[in-house]
Amino acid sequence: MSENTFTKIYEVVKKIPRGRVCTYGQIALLVGNPRLSRVVGYALHVNPEPGVIPCHRVVNRNGEVSRAFAFGGENMQIQLLEDEGVEFVAGRVPLDRYMWYGDE
Repeated sequence: MSENTFTKIYEVVKKIPRGRVCTYGQIALLVGNPRLSRVVGYALHVNPEPGVIPCHRVVNRNGEVSRAFAFGGENMQIQLLEDEGVEFVAGRVPLDRYMWYGDE
């Protein structure tokens, strides 16, 4: 995968507002290729700037956090989201309330 693709992914993730989440698939769509969901995951796993690129705001299509969250595990991802006001219901982020579609 080209470095340019990762750069595009990082630029989209940087735009996710505080207190909102986005899915891997939605990020792939916003980058221009809806088939890149797994590539989004790979890019976030090697996030070169965790303090700048808020990969903790990315969840799966069911609103679940990553079990392999690269920067402290799933509990850290949950804590970071809760610190931003994101609530969890039955272990998931209610996407109907917190999903960001790239339109803000």
